[in-house]
Amino acid sequence: MVTEIEIGKVRIGGGPLAVIAGPCSLESLELSMETGKRIKEISEELGLNYIFKASYDKANRTSIHSYRGPGLEKGLRWLSEIKETLGVPVITDIHEPWQAAPVAEVADVLQIPAFLCRQTDLLVAASKTGKPLNVKKGQFMSPYDMKAVVSKCNEAGNDKVMLCERGTTMGYGQLVVDMRSLPIMRSMGCPVVFDATHSVQMPGGRGDTSGGDRRFVPALSRAAVGLGIDALFLEVHPNPDEALSDGPNMVPLDRLKDILTGIKVLDDLVKSDLGVFSLDWEDAGK
Repeated sequence: MVTEIEIGKVRIGGGPLAVIAGPCSLESLELSMETGKRIKEISEELGLNYIFKASYDKANRTSIHSYRGPGLEKGLRWLSEIKETLGVPVITDIHEPWQAAPVAEVADVLQIPAFLCRQTDLLVAASKTGKPLNVKKGQFMSPYDMKAVVSKCNEAGNDKVMLCERGTTMGYGQLVVDMRSLPIMRSMGCPVVFDATHSVQMPGGRGDTSGGDRRFVPALSRAAVGLGIDALFLEVHPNPDEALSDGPNMVPLDRLKDILTGIKVLDDLVKSDLGVFSLDWEDAGK
């Protein structure tokens, strides 16, 4: 049985697909607002729930000289304005335990980055805010390892945990997605999120920056939705080639509607007729 998580007017777990989307980092309030406004319009037109995402600080950039974001104080002001103006929930990531409380005052969901998903103090601090959590599975971990992560959050008093697949390291500078991880993690009672854009990332692929191949975002998204996921995570930008972070793997804003239109058809089919895939053989496909 998967836990249903209420995030404002958005319900994640057992219902229609939610879209978690926005630029990788908060480059400017104007660009973030423009992007979020258009994604909201597309989501409403298609009947999809929408949560805005963007980072106030990208603390794990490849180079120390890379753009990280506007910082905590300014970033939270921008996220608060986006949330109020667009009328949508917002999600952002934290990297250190002390950030949990101030970020929880603005964000509706706290996100734990993949590299930090085993950090006990960070998980406990985030859990104690009482906010829903989106924990990304580390690129170095199996889906079964996430059971211990969920236990840490639960024992810290938080059962509103989503688990996010974002690819597994295979060799150097390449990620692959094992779609088995989605039903495995969902069998832990947690809604599952598929991060389609970080899954096509090529870490360090450009030397001092990460590369990526956004062409495969639609294919991987369809594969994940076909199994039955609860939310689809996408980084979206009006002009990814000019983005200040993660440009190669981000979806161009003007291509988003085409991608989500097909996704909506598939999600409706899975949720109404095919059923979400289950590891219980007798329930699979029902």
